[in-house]
Amino acid sequence: SDHMENICGYLMKYTNLVTGWQYRYFVLNNDAGLLEYFVNEQSRHLKPRGTLQLAGAVISPSDEDSHTFTVNAASGEQYKLRATDAKERQHWVSRLQICTQHHTEAIGKNNPPLKSRSFSLASQGSANSPGVQRRPSQNAVSFFNVGHHRLPTGKRVPIMQPDHLVDVREMMSQAEGQQRDLIRSIECLPASGHLTSLDQDLLMLKATSMATMNCLNDCFHILQLQHASQQKGSLPAGTTISWLEPKISLANHFKNGAAQNFPAEINKPASVREEQSIAEPCQLTREPEEINPDEELEDICDDKEDDLGAVEEQRSVILHLLSQLKLGMDLTRVVLPTFILEKRSLLEMYADFMSHPDLFIAIANGSSPEERMIRFVEYYLTSFHEGRKGAIAKKPYNPIIGETFHCSWRMPKSNVATDGGNNSSAHSPSEQGTLPKDPEGQAEPDYYTVKFVAEQVSHHPPVSGFYAECVERNMCVNAHVWTKSKFLGMSIGVTMVGEGVLHLLEHGEEYTFSLPCAYARSILTVPWVELGGKVNINCAKTGYSASINFHTKPFYGGKLHRVTGEVKQNMMNTVVCRVQGEWNSVLEFTYSSGETKYVDLTKLSVTRKRVRPLEKQGPFESRRLWQHVTESLRDGDIDKATEHKRALEERQRNEERLRAETETPWCTKYFLKDGDGWVYHKPLWKTVSAAQTQQTDSN
Repeated sequence: SDHMENICGYLMKYTNLVTGWQYRYFVLNNDAGLLEYFVNEQSRHLKPRGTLQLAGAVISPSDEDSHTFTVNAASGEQYKLRATDAKERQHWVSRLQICTQHHTEAIGKNNPPLKSRSFSLASQGSANSPGVQRRPSQNAVSFFNVGHHRLPTGKRVPIMQPDHLVDVREMMSQAEGQQRDLIRSIECLPASGHLTSLDQDLLMLKATSMATMNCLNDCFHILQLQHASQQKGSLPAGTTISWLEPKISLANHFKNGAAQNFPAEINKPASVREEQSIAEPCQLTREPEEINPDEELEDICDDKEDDLGAVEEQRSVILHLLSQLKLGMDLTRVVLPTFILEKRSLLEMYADFMSHPDLFIAIANGSSPEERMIRFVEYYLTSFHEGRKGAIAKKPYNPIIGETFHCSWRMPKSNVATDGGNNSSAHSPSEQGTLPKDPEGQAEPDYYTVKFVAEQVSHHPPVSGFYAECVERNMCVNAHVWTKSKFLGMSIGVTMVGEGVLHLLEHGEEYTFSLPCAYARSILTVPWVELGGKVNINCAKTGYSASINFHTKPFYGGKLHRVTGEVKQNMMNTVVCRVQGEWNSVLEFTYSSGETKYVDLTKLSVTRKRVRPLEKQGPFESRRLWQHVTESLRDGDIDKATEHKRALEERQRNEERLRAETETPWCTKYFLKDGDGWVYHKPLWKTVSAAQTQQTDSN
C-alpha cells in the first residue's frame, strides 16, 4: 500500500510518575510490524530500547489533550506518547493504525479458525515444569484439553421434571468447576517463554469459555421459568425447590439469616458463607425502620481513590475485557473487574452529594423566589465535586436489591446563610433571646439536622431512590435514578435517567431537576471522570428556571470540566444570573445587578456525615453488606475482594430466580412506586399536611 510507509521522528514517551515524560526517537517498521524506539537518533544503529508488536494492537488518541495518544499491544504492554501538535499526532496515529490493520489481518489469514484446531490436554505436571513446555511450532490452543461431557442419550421427555433439572444443575456445576480450572491453568502460566498467559489464543479461549457458561446459565434459567409456569405457581407450603438449590426448602429460604451447610462450601471463608446465607428480606423484614440520629456518629472513614497501582498492574485484564465489548453495548449486566471499584456503594455516593448541607439548608432562607432559585443552582453545582472520591475514575459498588443506606448531618445554625446572605443565625433576635422548649423542657438544639435514606428499589433495571429532609426548615428532596452504562470505545458513559424534586414547604415551591451524564475517559491509561449534557431546573409556581450545560472536552483544544448556565425568569424572559467555570474547581456567578461572586470548590468546607456503627446496622445496610469487600480492597487483596463480591452477586441472582419461579413480587422498604418514579413512604410534605389538618380539626 502507498500508505504503508516507514516513518520516524521524536515523540515524548510517558515512563512513570517519577520520571514523567521523556523525548525518544521512534521508528515505525512496516515490514516487520514493529514500533521501536531509541534514546536518540544517533543511537538508531544500536539495539532498540523498546519494541512493540503492532499485530492486534489498539491505537487510540487520548481524551486528555490534542497531542497525546496510546499504543496498546496485544501482549498488554502500552506506550503513552505525545506529539508536538495535533497534526503530527494524526499523522502517527493514522500510519500506526494502517500498519496494525495490515499485520492483524495477515495473522488471521495465516491461522485456521479455532474450530478446525485440535484440542489436547497436558494432563500431567505443572504449567511451569519442563515437561509441559510447548515447542515453538505448537499452537497455544492445543496445549489445553477441553473436556466435552455428553448427556445420556435416550427417550426425550416432553416436559422436564425437577429431577432432570437437578441433574442439569449438577452437570453445569461440574462444567463451571472445569472452566475455573482452565482459567486458573492459563493464569498460572509464566509471563515469558513460548507459552504465556497473555497468548492471544488463550485469551480468546478464556473469553469463549466464560461466554459459553453464561449462555448455559441463561438457558437453564429459562428452563426453570418454564417449569415454574407449568406448575402455575401452585406450590404448597414447605415445598422443596430442589431444581434451584437441592438442599434449601422454600420455608427456610425466607428466614432471615438462616445458615445452610453445603459440603462444597466448607473451604470458603466464614465471611463468604455468611454473605451467601443472608436470606432475602421479604415480608418479614421489610417494615420501615426509624433511624435515631442520636445513634449516628461522625464518620471517620476517608477512603480516597488516588491509587493508580492496581489499574496499571491489571492492564491485561482491562484489555481482555475490552476485547469482549462492542460499541454501544449496555454494561448493566457486565461484571466489571473488582480492582476498579471504589470502597463505597452507589447509594453512599448519592449521600456524598449532600456534603455541603449549609448550602442545601440556605436555599429555604432565600428572601425571594429569584434568590432561592440561584441558591439551589449554587448548591447543585457544588455537590458533584465532593461526590467524587479523588481524580481517578473508579466505580462504586452496584447496590443489590433491597440494600439501604442511612446517614445524617448536623449543621450549626450560625453557619447557614440567612436571607441577607451572611452567615448569621437563621432566627430573628427575638427568637434567639428565648429559645423554644420541647415538651420535656430541653432547649432547642443550636444545629440543624439533615437526614438521608437511600434504597435500591429495582435490580433490572437498576433504580435507586433517595430522600433527604431538614424538618426544622420544612424542606426535603426526593429523587430516583436509573443508571444506564454504555461502552463507547475508549470511554464508558453513564446516563442518569430519572428526576428529583426539592420541596420548600414554607414557600409552597417545588423544584424539579435532572442529573448530567458521567463518562470514564482514557480507561486504558489513567481513567478520569467527565460530566456532560444539559440539565434543567424548574419551579412552576414562581416561573423561574435554570439551564445548565456540562461541556465535554472537544477533540481539539478546549478546557476540562467546563460548565455554563443561566437562571431565567420565564414570564419576563430575562436572565437574572449567569454561571461559568469548572464543576470541580472555581465557579463564577454573575448577577443582573452586575455583582460577581466566585466559589472555589476546593476550599469549601465539607461536613462529615454521621452513620451508625457497623454493629448497629442491619444486614442490608450498605457498609455492613459490603464490609468484607471494602476491607479486602483496603488491604490490597483483590482476589479476596472478588470472592466476597461474587458471593453477594450470586446470592442476589439465586433470590431473583426464586422470586420469578414462585411469582413472589419484590417488596420495597422505604420507597413506593408512583407512576414512573419512586417516592419516600413518609415524606415531609405528607407529615406537615397531616399535622396542619389535625390542628385545623382541633380548632
